[in-house]
Amino acid sequence: MDQQAIIYALDLLGTVAFAASGALAGVRRGMDLLGVIVLGIVTATGGGVIRDVLLNDTPPFCFKNELYLYLAVAASVIVFMTPTSFEKMNRAMLLLDALGLGTFLVIGTSKALHFNLGLMGAIIMGVMTATCGGLVRDTLSNEIPLILQREIYASACVVGGALFYFLHHTAVPTPVNLTVSALTVIAIRVTAIVKGWQLPRGQAL
Repeated sequence: MDQQAIIYALDLLGTVAFAASGALAGVRRGMDLLGVIVLGIVTATGGGVIRDVLLNDTPPFCFKNELYLYLAVAASVIVFMTPTSFEKMNRAMLLLDALGLGTFLVIGTSKALHFNLGLMGAIIMGVMTATCGGLVRDTLSNEIPLILQREIYASACVVGGALFYFLHHTAVPTPVNLTVSALTVIAIRVTAIVKGWQLPRGQAL
């Protein structure tokens, strides 16, 4: 299996993981089946859709390849039918989420560079791809977005996006760059979960 096939497989796995997390948030808020599916879809595809619209690459990726939508719907329905099983798999879900985070980050950053964006633009597009689906999920489920809390989440993506950008402008082969940058995000996120790392909190006035 070549590098692109591996990235594509991880992209699909990340889609399933993000959709499951969105659907579980919907179940916790007492939403009906349609609400759970909507939350699952926007969590899995929202970041990539926003990225593609901003890059004027339309229709967005999930409408060019509807497998992403089918997987998001399937994962959402399964979570709706067996929510207790997924609640018990909380740590595994967090690890899958970290995998999706790293994969989505390098895909978004790579696409931004394909459109000749600079450092800030590439990082923003990568972070947006990885986190905006969760931002929409939390907003729709009336929660404070995860990326606005103390969790080391978007900050891990910033590090990975910057690393990807700089390695892109060296002699490092693209497949190696994709792997190293994604693993960096995953490692930071997983370590933060295990160690309980958090960013400093602002002092309330």
